[in-house]
Amino acid sequence: MSTTIQAPTPAPGGSKTPRPGVGPVQRNRLIASSRPWLLLAPALAVLAVLLLWPLIRVLLFSLQDYGLREIVSGESNWIGLANYGEILADPTLWGVVLPNTVGFAVLAVAGTVALGTGVAVLMASLGGFWRTVVGSAIMIAWAMPAVTGTYVWVWIFDADRGIFNEALQAVGLQDEPVNWFTNRFSFYAIVLLNVIHHGFPFVAITVLAGLLGVPKEMLEAAEMDGAGPWRRFFQVIVPNLRQVFSVVIILSTIWDFKVFAQVYLMPGGNGTNREALNLGVWSYVESFGQNRYGFGSAIAVLLTVLLLIITVIYVRALLKEDEL
Repeated sequence: MSTTIQAPTPAPGGSKTPRPGVGPVQRNRLIASSRPWLLLAPALAVLAVLLLWPLIRVLLFSLQDYGLREIVSGESNWIGLANYGEILADPTLWGVVLPNTVGFAVLAVAGTVALGTGVAVLMASLGGFWRTVVGSAIMIAWAMPAVTGTYVWVWIFDADRGIFNEALQAVGLQDEPVNWFTNRFSFYAIVLLNVIHHGFPFVAITVLAGLLGVPKEMLEAAEMDGAGPWRRFFQVIVPNLRQVFSVVIILSTIWDFKVFAQVYLMPGGNGTNREALNLGVWSYVESFGQNRYGFGSAIAVLLTVLLLIITVIYVRALLKEDEL
């Protein structure tokens, strides 16, 4: 007696084979992708409180005529973009402040990176002991507070007791002391020496770390091909340290554009010499010297926007070079 096995009859409407469950897989992927952000959340919250909220407050102040009366009364006097219009129409911005800020930053970044790179190459050629000695010595300049370093340079170029004037008089190059802080260009030349002296150790140590990571085989191969020191540096070392130079240039640009203490603490740098103003000092003088906090906030916002534009342009140029 034979038994016939019949296939199960499909349910009305046609049932589909259920797909394997993907919920757990998606859940695991979501947890894995969100874990870094969960770990960063406390730090991001602190940054938001310490940096983002003050930046928003400065932006709000820049849209107001905010002074002592508004501080006392707690009222807001919204004037829209009037502060920005006044800044852009002020000849001080175009004739003094912007040239001082941009020109100084370009020279300071170039000088800091050049000197720091030269010191890094020198340290790379030294032995371990002397490399440690030189590294420790230059880090003293970096660890020195900006205020202390500025007063040292003020003492060096002081018109009455400065050793620079005394040295020039001793060798017969000048008959009487010169006040180097009254002239706009000599003023910023001293600030430039101060900033480069304070900033080159960071560049030197950072570039040194990159130099020690360049494969020696590449340098030896280039030397065997007849490449001299300069050619090896620009055709072998620089391409390998492009990312390192990108970091130090961007950071130096940000620091040198918003330099404040090194200018403000110089004789005449606190606003009494209007020819020595830069964006940072101008913002401070207008805010706390003239009690025009809204106007000073607008200057600070313009400085921040200028830094963002320069940084974005530089990073995009680097990304295009990597794509080529």
